[in-house]
Amino acid sequence: MTDLGPVTWPPAPIRTERLVLRAAEARDRATFIELLASPEVHTYLGGPRQRDELERETPDVPERWPGSFVVELDGRMIGHVLVRRVTEHRTAAAVGKVDLGYLFLPRAWGRGYAAEACAAALDWIDASLPGEPVVLATQTANARSMRLAAKLGFTEVEVFRAWGAEQWLGRRAAPASHRVTTTTAE
Repeated sequence: MTDLGPVTWPPAPIRTERLVLRAAEARDRATFIELLASPEVHTYLGGPRQRDELERETPDVPERWPGSFVVELDGRMIGHVLVRRVTEHRTAAAVGKVDLGYLFLPRAWGRGYAAEACAAALDWIDASLPGEPVVLATQTANARSMRLAAKLGFTEVEVFRAWGAEQWLGRRAAPASHRVTTTTAE
């Protein structure tokens, strides 16, 4: 995964009805470690990383690069939305495309936060990288992620086998189908 090209980073915080998407800050480090060490979060992602390893390796301000959005609710990080350009992938259909990924703390699941945050990120992609195709990959066994992909307007490109499981690759069918009202902070 590499550079998104000519995007302004970090953008002004993106506000939705309930959330703020913003660049990472030092205060987010503990939550990043919690996300990466969580067995629940990584059920379909190859398993969690060891907390002691994360404590040693995570920089003071983690994931501070273009396309890395902290998702904040009431002033606290609850998730991470990733927008990256795919340079290598198990399927050629993803290479060269912008990839949307996300991780949310289990306590934030089931409340629509991922849909709201991902829709805002897709709006940002549309404004920052107009006309770019967007892909999303997930394990077919991850029912929540499959439902979210459909809700965001992604349709199946292909199913493939990788990392010991069946994977699904979707492409956003219609940019207008995911709209959520967002405003940008001044």
